[in-house]
Amino acid sequence: MKKSVIIFMMMFTVIMYSQKKKNGTIYNEHPAITVVEDMLHAFFVESDSAKVALLLADDFKSFSGTNINPNNKGRDKSNFLRGVKWFKNNVDYKSYERSPGAYPDALEYKGDGDGLWVQTWDQFKGVNNKTGVKLDMPIHRLFVIDKDNKIKSMITYDNNRPWAEFSQSFVDRTNGTIYNHHENINTVRKVIRAFEHGDFDNAYSYFADNARFSNSETPRGKALSLDEQKEEIKKIREVWDVVSFDLSGYPDYLEYEIGNGKVAQSWWTIRLIRKSDNKKFELPILYIHDFNDDGKITRQMAYYSSKVLED
Repeated sequence: MKKSVIIFMMMFTVIMYSQKKKNGTIYNEHPAITVVEDMLHAFFVESDSAKVALLLADDFKSFSGTNINPNNKGRDKSNFLRGVKWFKNNVDYKSYERSPGAYPDALEYKGDGDGLWVQTWDQFKGVNNKTGVKLDMPIHRLFVIDKDNKIKSMITYDNNRPWAEFSQSFVDRTNGTIYNHHENINTVRKVIRAFEHGDFDNAYSYFADNARFSNSETPRGKALSLDEQKEEIKKIREVWDVVSFDLSGYPDYLEYEIGNGKVAQSWWTIRLIRKSDNKKFELPILYIHDFNDDGKITRQMAYYSSKVLED
C-alpha cells in the first residue's frame, strides 16, 4: 500500500510539472516602465499635454476596465490629450506615486505581435478646484507598448465614485426635505424633557433596542449600547443635578433622498449644579438623532466640550 501511495504521488508531481509552461519574461526594470511612468507623471502631475503626446502612439486608445459596454471603442489620442488640459485647469495639489510596497512590471510575452505589457499600481491625489472634491484613490493600469516604445493602449481600473462626485458637484441639486415641525422633532423634545425631569423609563422608550450612543469625546469607532448608556447616565446624575434643558433656536428634521436618512438635530443649553459644591454650570450641546422608519431613535450623537465643567 505504501509503495502504491508513493507511486501515485510521483505521478501527481509529474502531472503538475507538465502543466507548467513558460510564456515570457517579467521585468521590474525596463525602458517601457520608464515610458509609462513618465507619461503618468506628465499627465497627472505636470499636466503637460505636449509631453504626454510624445509618449503616445498615433493609434493610442484608452479604456476603462470597469466599462461594461460591449461596443466601447475607448478614447483616442486627441480625446485623451483634452483630458490632460482638463486636469491642468481643474485639479490642484496633484500627486501620482507608486502605491506603498508596489512597483510596476513589464511583461514580455512570447510571440506577442503587439509588443509588451506594463502593469502599474499607483495612488493618485488631488483636489478639484471648482468644487473642493478630494481625490485620494488607488489606481491599477495596464499598458501595451509598441515596438517604438510608445504607449499603444491603456486600461484603467479605479473607483468611479469620486469622478461621479466631481461631475455631480458642478450643478445644484436637492437631497431631501428639511422640516422645522415634524413628529420626530416632537419625539426629540419629549426625550429631552423626560431626561430633564429624571423620567428615564419614559425617555428610553423612544429608542430602539439596538440604539447606539456616542459623543464628540467618544473614541472613534466606539459607541454605547442602550444598557451601557443607562448606566452612564446614572453615574452622571450622581455628580450633577439638572436644572433645565433650554432650547437654542429650533430643531431641524432632515429626510434625505440619498440613503433614506432620517435625522433630527437640536441645540440646547444644559444648566447643571455640581452636587459637591453647588456650583452652577452651563453646557452648550448639539444632539443628532437618527430615526428608523418606525419613528424609533437608532442613534444619538452629542457634541459638546466637557472642559466647561472642569472649573
